[in-house]
Amino acid sequence: MRRTAKLGPLQVGPGFPVRIMAAVNVSPESFYKGSVAIGPRDILASVTGALERGAEVIDIGAMSTAPYLESEVTEELERERIAEALRVVEGLEAVISVDTLRASVAELALKRGASIINDVSGLKNDEKMARVVKEHGASLLAMAHSSVGSRARPMVQVRESLRRTLAIARRAGIQEESIVLDPGIGFFREEGAGRAYSPQGLMPWHEWDSVVLADLGELRVLGRPLCVGLSRKSFLGKILKLDDPGERLPGSIAATAMAVMNGADMIRTHDVKETVQAVRVVEAIMRRGPRAERAL
Repeated sequence: MRRTAKLGPLQVGPGFPVRIMAAVNVSPESFYKGSVAIGPRDILASVTGALERGAEVIDIGAMSTAPYLESEVTEELERERIAEALRVVEGLEAVISVDTLRASVAELALKRGASIINDVSGLKNDEKMARVVKEHGASLLAMAHSSVGSRARPMVQVRESLRRTLAIARRAGIQEESIVLDPGIGFFREEGAGRAYSPQGLMPWHEWDSVVLADLGELRVLGRPLCVGLSRKSFLGKILKLDDPGERLPGSIAATAMAVMNGADMIRTHDVKETVQAVRVVEAIMRRGPRAERAL
């Protein structure tokens, strides 16, 4: 049975509305240029706009982790970008998450007002990350990640990857009540680049992502709320034959609805207004239909 978690001050999980996390990227390398904010004015506009449209968490990323891009930047540059963004949002009434897989960046962020670390490596890239999260009493959004592929079906690989992350967190003393898990849509691929890429040779990546979304409910056995990030991702482009992420909003909304129906407790998105509307409609219908037991 899935239990609730506390991300910063926010309760996530059964019994609560599906939470909306807005992706704000201060990295020009990011795959969707519509999410990029460069400079204090753009950063402030992006964050305040997301809050006004209904975002409950702002997830700031300073280095693209798209698994098909060679987009790694130096640790120093990532720290500088995060520091600037956190200066801009200081004083806003916002729950701030920082998307990083480097412990030094996480530590800087937590000292300057962030309360959540979004680690797309699931605590597996930097051995110091779990300690930093624990020492600062931070919340953790941890994504499925594996450096070694197997022939097991997608949900087996995703589930076991997340079990290993929970074990790392447990050894570090991180409370499970502060952890939300992410199935890693888009990151398990036949070929890839970067530290967040997870190799798999079982099927084309877009089929993998479709399977994970369809079988999302299998992750309930982990007992943790689930956050799904699928906004404008490449599996949608492959299905729809759309190379430009800017054209993938309708597909993103359709996939978001499926994710919520299949058990997502939080959605990470580039398009807050449209996603909020889609999620609230799905929730209203589910409360009246046979899937209402999802919240039990």
